[in-house]
Amino acid sequence: MDTLDQLTLEALLERSIECYPDNPCLSWVEGEPLTYAQLGEQVGALSALLSEQGIDRGDRVGLLSENMPNWGVAYFAIVSMGAVVVPILPEFHASAVHHILRHAECKALFVSEKLYTKVEEFTTEMLSTRLLLNDFSLIPPDTPKHLLSRTLEAGRKEFEKLKEAAERKLKQTDNSAVSPDDLACIIYTSGTTGNSKGVMLTHGNLMFDAEAAAEVMPIHEADRFLSILPLSHTYECTLGFILALRWGASIYYLEKPPTAKVLVPAMSKIKPTIMLSVPLVIEKIYKMRIQPKFSANGLIRTLYAIGPIRRKLNQIAGKKLLETFGGELRFFGIGGAAVSHETEKFLKEAGFPYAIGYGLTETAPLVAGSLPMQTKLRAVGPAFPGIEIRVADPNPGTGEGEIQVKGGNVMRGYFKAPEITEEVFTEDGWFCTGDLGFVDHDGFLHIRGRSKNMILGPSGENIYPEEIESVLNEQDMVLESLVFQDGGKLAARVYLDYDKLDETLIKNLPEEESRQKVDELLTGTMKAVNSKLSSFSRLGKIIEQTEPFEKTPTMKIKRFLYVSN
Repeated sequence: MDTLDQLTLEALLERSIECYPDNPCLSWVEGEPLTYAQLGEQVGALSALLSEQGIDRGDRVGLLSENMPNWGVAYFAIVSMGAVVVPILPEFHASAVHHILRHAECKALFVSEKLYTKVEEFTTEMLSTRLLLNDFSLIPPDTPKHLLSRTLEAGRKEFEKLKEAAERKLKQTDNSAVSPDDLACIIYTSGTTGNSKGVMLTHGNLMFDAEAAAEVMPIHEADRFLSILPLSHTYECTLGFILALRWGASIYYLEKPPTAKVLVPAMSKIKPTIMLSVPLVIEKIYKMRIQPKFSANGLIRTLYAIGPIRRKLNQIAGKKLLETFGGELRFFGIGGAAVSHETEKFLKEAGFPYAIGYGLTETAPLVAGSLPMQTKLRAVGPAFPGIEIRVADPNPGTGEGEIQVKGGNVMRGYFKAPEITEEVFTEDGWFCTGDLGFVDHDGFLHIRGRSKNMILGPSGENIYPEEIESVLNEQDMVLESLVFQDGGKLAARVYLDYDKLDETLIKNLPEEESRQKVDELLTGTMKAVNSKLSSFSRLGKIIEQTEPFEKTPTMKIKRFLYVSN
């Protein structure tokens, strides 16, 4: 296996430019790809410009943008010169963006034209340089959004002059290489608790995780990645960006949000071999495109209930699904949250090349996972090479306890928060994930839920809301759900499939009758779900959630908004 002299992003870039200079590297789906050689040229020029603007080793540089090829250019330009990139999630509110820029003490900021309004009025003495990510033009101070394009047209020629001058200056400067222990990025998590923390990841953390992932799932230079998750999240950044570039693969980006209308033609054109996703994406595909065909009429429903016939039907559906994805997909990674049991069972029986991974931003991110042909229902997979997992204080009866991790992928700590950092590490150096689970006899990790979400039952039973939600989400009219404790009883909020409701249950009915139908549906849903649960996990109340739940970038529901402590 090809190895790097040092586990740094700088070494990765140099090696990939040397090995794959003419390979397509970063591209829009409808665009001309940037080659690895061209990537190297642009990174060098941009690093020189940043140096000319006074950015030094260790300085923080913000990166606020939707996915695009230039995101990767800016990322490597920052980290290759020893500065620290601060990727900011596009979904963050302007106030959160401002807080991050101040807290991280960013001296420069790359921002896309689309997101410029979030920083248009932001001012701080520390932030001295702003660049438009779409073309790397320098943004003059106090430029309003409506004048941005007009102002920058004149600034582009000046940018070229500055770039040339910066390159000459950089050649005369002794710029020593970065080391694996150098800080590469600070990632501010949105989390599900409302408290955003800056996770400090080193070059070594990111490269260790990417190298470990490649040992489990080898990447080839002919691989084509289709990116649909935000690059500013460590899941997509490490596994859909750093890992791909390490082995000379090509990455393609969508210019619009990944709706079915945009995604299907993109997959047909690119024919991706590798994609990363969150459960919500594949669950929606299953619920809206596949499941209805198996419940179209009584005969099909009866046949589908027979094991051998169901598996055969799933295999046929799986082949069609694979064709929808372009026909050449060999790895579909699912992470960020738990996938519903019903959806996973279909994927497994359909022979769809899915695999489930487990990790956190603090672990750069991946900790455990498996290849598609090794997946086990309701399990994640073994720990990745070089990463240790232990279950702390396991329950004698179930073997469940808190999952703790140790390895070269574990973060340095939280930025400017030594007390919080100390809280999440044990005295012997294990990182406490806050997740509950167990490891089975095959070494596969099983996740039960977040320890802070666990509810203690009336007789001391451990109740995991995520497991009840999985059953709820399998119901025909339920799109999303959230389970919580209310007055000592279990309750659930459910967001229904209103399009399907309108087409079937309440079509053309008066408002009063429609309300009655929905109430009956909720009562029937609770009864159906309770019939599948242990007595101590049964719901006492079900509430209609009339708007979609607010979610984190990895599509986890922000529980703190809906559950009072």
